[in-house]
Amino acid sequence: MSWKKILQEMPLHIMLIPGVILTLIFSYVPMAGIVIAFQKFQPAKGVFRSDWIGWENFEYMLNLPNFTSVLWNTVFIAVLKIIAGLIVPITAALMLNEVAKAYFKRTVQTVIYFPHFLSWVILGGIVIDILSPSSGIVNQFLGLFGIKPIFFLGDENWFPFTLVITDTWKHFGYGTIVYLAALTAIDQSLYEAAVVDGANRWKQTLYVTLPGMMPIITLMTVLSLGNVLNAGFEQVFNLYSPMVYSTGDIIDTFVYRIGLLDAQYGLATAVGLFKSVISFGLIVLSNKLASEYAGYRVF
Repeated sequence: MSWKKILQEMPLHIMLIPGVILTLIFSYVPMAGIVIAFQKFQPAKGVFRSDWIGWENFEYMLNLPNFTSVLWNTVFIAVLKIIAGLIVPITAALMLNEVAKAYFKRTVQTVIYFPHFLSWVILGGIVIDILSPSSGIVNQFLGLFGIKPIFFLGDENWFPFTLVITDTWKHFGYGTIVYLAALTAIDQSLYEAAVVDGANRWKQTLYVTLPGMMPIITLMTVLSLGNVLNAGFEQVFNLYSPMVYSTGDIIDTFVYRIGLLDAQYGLATAVGLFKSVISFGLIVLSNKLASEYAGYRVF
């Protein structure tokens, strides 16, 4: 690369400096704390003087009676979110693609995209009000059909599916925009040829639109593998309670409780490291699959 090229791109590299510094401070420097997972960490002694106990924290973690259920809850909720996060945006994009009036189309896009910008602190309060068994609009509507009020956030059977539905509601607008962008890349002559062959709108969708979207669908699917152990700490933390720990407690909330509330720092670090190692393996796998089936590489 010539010096002229370097000087031309220098402003872009300077713009990257704040992001690089923040990444180093909050993502790389804290990695030194991984050593706590192998210690009986005591804040008064610090990292350098705490007793070294090797793999004991990991052995204790695997022998915890509720760790298996926490791991299962995490995978179950995350997989359902991934599936819903693919089906709903694709369906919404296909439906919006059939809308002829641009004003109505833009309005719907804005409405469904808006929750994506709100934090779970705000949305959590909205969800709690909407799903309230006594005054929530959802239970009032169900009451019109003679259905008894359902405690969506307090029933261990309903809670995981409530998490999936509310998470999909928050994020599917963003996914819809991604798939709408993919629709614009489809060659319009293919639709013209399908019309000549007598294909109706349904068959055009089935044999032209969906195959044209398949590369981006494949890419989004394989990249989502890295999130199998990320079931959404912010959402669960703002919505769950001890009543639903059996089906709603995930790795991140489990780490929060044993680390910050119970002050078992070594054990919490061990659980977090366990999750990070598995997630790293899944990310490497997703990158390989994305490269093989979607022609996309990150590294």
